[in-house]
Amino acid sequence: MRLNFNKNTAVRVKARLKNKVRIRKKVKGTAERPRFSVFRSSKHIYAQLVDDETGTTLVSASSQGSKSNSREVAKKVGEEIAKKAMAKDISAVVFDRSGYIYHGKIKSLADGARETGLKF
Repeated sequence: MRLNFNKNTAVRVKARLKNKVRIRKKVKGTAERPRFSVFRSSKHIYAQLVDDETGTTLVSASSQGSKSNSREVAKKVGEEIAKKAMAKDISAVVFDRSGYIYHGKIKSLADGARETGLKF
């Protein structure tokens, strides 16, 4: 995967995208064990389970309905996606943090999903 950056792209964003590419070379999702992909914007957090073999999103959840962007909201999103995954008989996933540091909201999202029963 080739990355093209605009001259105005921030150094932190470039570093995260380079880390994302490095992670995606190793992490692959299947129908039995999909990839748990995370995206964090300045206002919301999004999570989805992706089957990379067919290129389909199996389950998704986000914090769109909430007014705040805190660790508690991220934990609720993790719990929500785990409940949806359990309803589709998915219990094990591969975690793809998309280049973000495993800290703060990303960690809360993962902890919420683990506490609800998702294994990774």
